[in-house]
Amino acid sequence: MKQQAGIGIILALTTAVCWGALPIAMKQVLTVMEPPTVVFYRFLMASLGLGSILAIRGKLPPLRLFRKPRWLALLAIATGGLFGNFLLFSSSLQYLSPTASQVIGQLSPVGMMVASVVVLKEKMRGTQVIGATMLLCGLVMFFNTSLIEIFTRLTDYTLGVIFGVMAATVWVIYGVAQKVLLRRLASQQILLLLYTLCTVALFPLAQLDKIFQLSSWQLACLVFCGLNTLVGYGALAEAMARWQAAQVSAIITLTPLFTLLFSDLLALAWPDFFAMPLLNLVGYIGAFVVVAGAMYSAIGHRLWGRWRKTEAVLPVQRSGE
Repeated sequence: MKQQAGIGIILALTTAVCWGALPIAMKQVLTVMEPPTVVFYRFLMASLGLGSILAIRGKLPPLRLFRKPRWLALLAIATGGLFGNFLLFSSSLQYLSPTASQVIGQLSPVGMMVASVVVLKEKMRGTQVIGATMLLCGLVMFFNTSLIEIFTRLTDYTLGVIFGVMAATVWVIYGVAQKVLLRRLASQQILLLLYTLCTVALFPLAQLDKIFQLSSWQLACLVFCGLNTLVGYGALAEAMARWQAAQVSAIITLTPLFTLLFSDLLALAWPDFFAMPLLNLVGYIGAFVVVAGAMYSAIGHRLWGRWRKTEAVLPVQRSGE
């Protein structure tokens, strides 16, 4: 059991590191390619890679399930949610720093929490409300120097924030639909179907010849983005299978901190290629508060439960001294 938990931690960290590095690489490619083209190649590489793995294992998804309209509709909704999330997130990166885009992305767990209560009739815990409040306060701190611009003017920066919020909102649609689909299919099977359908949907929007305009460095970044999609989501699925979902979610909330760390280190090492995040001290603290809020939403109830058990045990221990 401990060995499985250890593997789960490593896999969850792999996902957080992959997702932390992803927007930095995408930012390099987006100087040449439009978001639909970048996302098309990401989905294409991920679907080919995952399809090959599942074919070798003999675990391709059974399509007979989707003869029923209900499951077909759920698949369509999940596809639309993932399609929109990838496209809107890429669009936000055209106007925001990688760290800012990832910090806004932490709204997704809050939206998922609300959707789970409203749609799936799950119970909302007090710790989730506290965590969500912390997250929102952290967002205000992170964007402290840009709040007036965001709320008073429609600048490029404001557009980036809007796209980021929309990406987080649309992800919730995907998350809820996937949660229902998991009752009949394995997560990797669902991802293969979604990657394939999104690739087909993006084909008319993609400018495929743009790949020939990339430099060797940008082409390497594009390949990294495709492999990152495959490895990041694959590690997440395996982590969920070996460890409890709440703990996995808590580890993944570290993603913005990895993005911030990588951005600072890369800007110091290669200032001609990578820009240093323009954050003051309050902004840096805000990033940590956002992560802390998201993490508390995921595992706060467990920490609270352990504290209460300790409080209940302590008087008994003292009486025996």
